Amino acid sequence: MRLEGKLILVTGAASGLGEAAARMCAREGALVVGLDRAPSPGCADSRVADVGDEDQVRRAIETLGRLDAVVNSAGIALRKTAADQDASGWDEVMRVNVRGSFLVAKYAIPKMKERGGSIVHMSSVVGIAGVRNRAAYSASKGAIVALTRNMALDLAQHRIRVNCLCPGFTRTPLTKALFDDPERLAKLTALHPLGRLGLPEDIAHAVVFLVSDESSWITGQAIAVDGGFTAGHAVDV
Repeated sequence: MRLEGKLILVTGAASGLGEAAARMCAREGALVVGLDRAPSPGCADSRVADVGDEDQVRRAIETLGRLDAVVNSAGIALRKTAADQDASGWDEVMRVNVRGSFLVAKYAIPKMKERGGSIVHMSSVVGIAGVRNRAAYSASKGAIVALTRNMALDLAQHRIRVNCLCPGFTRTPLTKALFDDPERLAKLTALHPLGRLGLPEDIAHAVVFLVSDESSWITGQAIAVDGGFTAGHAVDV
């Protein structure tokens, strides 16, 4: 098994991409600690905390003796333009998506410095390509890309690799509303040259690779797992 003996912390592990990543890491032999606002099914150790609350994050992580990897998957989304977005919603997206990733990494890094390891942040295709009506969410995911590169440089001396994944449109509870309209679903699917939307397992496979020793010479990268979404438009014009 590819992750035998590794202790991995996964945030957002109660549902969606985080749950899929946690389950797949466990199947590959890892001991998985799930961190979410609700209990995380499939995790050997489930801890309840709000990733945007520093005291809760500190208490959830401080009792861990060591960590080999962190997967920052907790996140929320709002679908509004900058003109329509209220400040409180903007702040909440930043609090969970950016502050949450920062806080979890901050308290996890001391547990990783002795042995080295891997941190995987969850960005999005909207963090590296323009998509309408997602001002706060796009800004938060772009910030994750920048944070990834900065942390990769700062932590290389400790043999801690830092990368982020940029999923395309994937079927999760977070994106469910996008798929309820058949016409919208057809349009979204057509934007992915491989002809389908993503599944949580598509992203989880990439997570396993990045937290495994197979990716030991990869750091500071924003890797799109998106069915070709960011490669361009498949329509012949």
